[in-house]
Amino acid sequence: MKFIDETLGLVLHISTKIKDGWAVLSKPLVVERTFAWLGRFRRLSKDFEILTGTAENRIRIAMLKKTLANCG
Repeated sequence: MKFIDETLGLVLHISTKIKDGWAVLSKPLVVERTFAWLGRFRRLSKDFEILTGTAENRIRIAMLKKTLANCG
């Protein structure tokens, strides 16, 4: 933490453990979790697509699969 503060000039925020039950998550945690979910899809783990539209559609398909899996 000292290195990050002095050398990089950044502030390190370490989240506390979430208690049992429901809790509101901060936006950075939600974004990190979403990228972790997307990274589990094989086609999204590396940048294979040439066209950005194709990559965008792959992300949409992955999020639809994730959303539908959570509904059931």
